[in-house]
Amino acid sequence: MATSAPKHVVFDVVGTCVSYDAIFEALETRLGERLREQCIKPKLLGYTWFEAAEREYTYLSISGRYIRFFDVFKSLFYRMLWMAGIEEPREFATDDDLAYILEQFMKLEARPGVAECFKLLREAGFTCWAFTAGDVNRVRGYFTNNGIDMPLENFMSCDSLGIGKPAPESYRPLLDRFGSEEAWFAAAHMWDVSAAKSTGFKGAYCTVWEKEPCIDLFGEMDVMASNFPDMARGIIAASEARKS
Repeated sequence: MATSAPKHVVFDVVGTCVSYDAIFEALETRLGERLREQCIKPKLLGYTWFEAAEREYTYLSISGRYIRFFDVFKSLFYRMLWMAGIEEPREFATDDDLAYILEQFMKLEARPGVAECFKLLREAGFTCWAFTAGDVNRVRGYFTNNGIDMPLENFMSCDSLGIGKPAPESYRPLLDRFGSEEAWFAAAHMWDVSAAKSTGFKGAYCTVWEKEPCIDLFGEMDVMASNFPDMARGIIAASEARKS
């Protein structure tokens, strides 16, 4: 019996497979009332904190000074309060507040439909991989804590490469590993999917986080869906269409 050629889907993890909600809720719990007194929405502060951390992480990486994303995120806390309009950030919040928020980083929850997405893809013959800017132990814990199987050998971290996404060099080791085999990259960040696609992956994008794909900036992806099971079905259908 002939066996089908290997095929792969590489998933971004933080923000894609798991949501940021635990961090937003921690900001609400620890600082919510104080922030609203300053007309600052906790979730918007959390979003800008993540976005600023991603930028500084990327800038450090491309300047040859790679630092773990978690450490960048931690360092920017008081700066983000300042940028939000807090005149004395270290009087407004404390290191204990920051420690509480960072502790919740270990408790990020899976987005709806992720487990079904993996199941559909595996049943269709795909191997699922995880590629993250976080450290492997923490990020693997997200899958374990949410009851989702992701073997340790199927993880790759930017930490081990010393190169952050979206540098093309960060995606290429996986492409080199797959050779001529079918390879998809899936994420809820359009910048991530489009960068992976530009290096040779097929691109699958889920709008669950960003809502607006901004195609005028990033271009069309091979598969786009509003939820993870539908994204998996789209990948499977596109793969089958390639064979016909």
